[in-house]
Amino acid sequence: MFISESLFGEVMILAKASIDKIIRKAGAARVSSEAALRLAQVLEDEGVEIAKEAVELAEHAGRMTVKREDIRMVLEQ
Repeated sequence: MFISESLFGEVMILAKASIDKIIRKAGAARVSSEAALRLAQVLEDEGVEIAKEAVELAEHAGRMTVKREDIRMVLEQ
């Protein structure tokens, strides 16, 4: 895990370099720092929402551990 600070002073969990790779994998030749940081923010926000729902499913099942099936179930909703 890598923690960096965005241009807006927010702490980001995802590495900017990893996000840059995702955008390049999509076909971009060059990626601005602002674009990578914005996508990181969006992915982090979405990831947190998915994780929250997965935690609820795990708790409902009487588990403290979030499993792959919890994430899968959230994504299928």
